[in-house]
Amino acid sequence: MKKTVLFLGDGMADEPIAELGGKTPVQYAKTPNMDWIAAHGRSGTFLTLPDGFPTSSDVANMSVLGGDLATELCGRGPLEAASQGIALGPDDVAFRMNLVTVDADGVLRDFSAGHIGEKEQQEAIALLNEKLGTDKIKFYAGVSYRNLLVLSGKEFSAAVAYDKPDDNHGNKVADHLPRAKTPEAEFTAQTLRDIIAKAADVLQGRVGNGVWPWSGGKSGAVHSVSKKYGIKCAVVSAVDVINGLGRTMGLDPIKVPGATGYVDTNYEGKADAAIQALEGDYDFVYVHIESTDEVSHEQDLKKKLQAIEDFDSRLIGRVLAHFGDTVGYVVLPDHPVPLRLGKHTRTPVPFTYYVPGNVPDGVAAYGETEALQGSLGALKGGELMDLVLG
Repeated sequence: MKKTVLFLGDGMADEPIAELGGKTPVQYAKTPNMDWIAAHGRSGTFLTLPDGFPTSSDVANMSVLGGDLATELCGRGPLEAASQGIALGPDDVAFRMNLVTVDADGVLRDFSAGHIGEKEQQEAIALLNEKLGTDKIKFYAGVSYRNLLVLSGKEFSAAVAYDKPDDNHGNKVADHLPRAKTPEAEFTAQTLRDIIAKAADVLQGRVGNGVWPWSGGKSGAVHSVSKKYGIKCAVVSAVDVINGLGRTMGLDPIKVPGATGYVDTNYEGKADAAIQALEGDYDFVYVHIESTDEVSHEQDLKKKLQAIEDFDSRLIGRVLAHFGDTVGYVVLPDHPVPLRLGKHTRTPVPFTYYVPGNVPDGVAAYGETEALQGSLGALKGGELMDLVLG
């Protein structure tokens, strides 16, 4: 196989918007580099969020990497723990835990606590450990609002139903608390509900004045992409869930200074990291951008257009200018986040794939509608990775 870089714009796909003349943000934005890849490559759609699984980014990115969701999905918690180098024991259950902003009426106003800064975040996590932490309850700081809660003991279960915080802006937290899926999990669900209630008192007066634990799980067996295809792989991302997923699936995380997971991220640094990896001994590099997802949840059209154009010019364009037509390129989102909803949807995403020597399929630009005309059709499961790496 040719050396290949996959550019993933988290939440980038959308719906037609009247304000944009019936175009989607991807179609409206200036994306000459994505369009070059589409015009010189082949396109199709890919189902990342099949029915029966949560509409979360761990599911979607595991789908992109060819994971078997039915047997390998373990929740965001264990993946983010892996990214941080937190070793989970067999009786540990790790939950992703957002720091959030809740108003006086108990309504969720911001799933990211205003994209809380590192200093405030670490102070909040330290306070939670001081007031609520025990040998069985531990809090870990991640990146900004993205943190971890680990429950340790045979009495704890991962069989807990949860609602996603970024799906519930404007809703009462009390209506979306963790619930047990089995009688044995009721103690865990009650523990989580107690932590949510007590944390509100501990964090009172702060911007991040509440916690929302979700997507819990235990460490499980996930297949290695590197071993499956006999190649060396890397991942470049700002967020723990993607780095953790990469680590568990045999992709070496490459950390980039200034990678924030938001619109101020270091696009050029990520591009240079991908270039250096491919010029070295890596065969496949998975470059993930979170900014497009964050501004989509904010339902901010101006920022979404800017994030897409920055993704195209400052990251993809920089790599394309360096390698030209000598390496393979893949472009896709992990899932749509329509600005109309501010939530993930299950609509298959558009992807385009270029490899030196392929015959273009006539699709002239990258976009949701354009991909439907591509020669690669509607892929699902492990078909995308088999196409690119097989």
